[in-house]
Amino acid sequence: MLYITGDTHGDFRRYYDFMAQQKPTEQDTMIVLGDAGLNFYGNEIDERKKDFVNSFPFTTFCVHGNHEMRPANIPAYKTREYCGGIVWYEEQYPRILFAKDGEVYHFEEYTCIVIGGAYSVDKYYRLAYELPWFADEQPSEEIKAYTEAQLARLGNQLDIVLSHTCPISYEPTETFIPGLNQALIDKSTEQWLGVIEEKIHYKRWYCGHYHTIKKIDNMRFLYENICRLGE
Repeated sequence: MLYITGDTHGDFRRYYDFMAQQKPTEQDTMIVLGDAGLNFYGNEIDERKKDFVNSFPFTTFCVHGNHEMRPANIPAYKTREYCGGIVWYEEQYPRILFAKDGEVYHFEEYTCIVIGGAYSVDKYYRLAYELPWFADEQPSEEIKAYTEAQLARLGNQLDIVLSHTCPISYEPTETFIPGLNQALIDKSTEQWLGVIEEKIHYKRWYCGHYHTIKKIDNMRFLYENICRLGE
């Protein structure tokens, strides 16, 4: 089975209820829509969380979020093929995989593309208080070009998009931080996703980032809830 959930930020307590209710096996996969919180500090705190997540029998498949290091910048990570696409993994934690942005994965009958990253609205707070912030949190021009080439290869037709943030026209404005001037927020990733969303044909688009649970057309915002892929 293929399951999907929103941002975890290093808190995987929802896995306990999931185990009790669904009884997943090593054949199953949980997709986390970014900000898994496993490559946040780059120290033993991350290692303890990875030990915990890797102890479950199923695979955790992570989309890149804005509050985490890219595996490509961490020496311990290697690449391999998974469901038709390239993933990042560490030998010590074989059940934790990180998707490569722009890669196409074939999850059972679904053809899916992964598009991670977003702007951190708390960027300057993090910098002021010396909390982790990652300059490459948003997709680069190289990633964007690769993603667009992948979509073109598919004829702009696929089943599912897995992203961290959402296309600009679907922004859940009710989740915006009160008093935060939206004109100061870099929304280039959302704008780019908006261009993509207008030209592709898809059945479902899943995203996290906004810490809300919501459905708009074929767009699904997930947070602490868990559903099956395709629902």
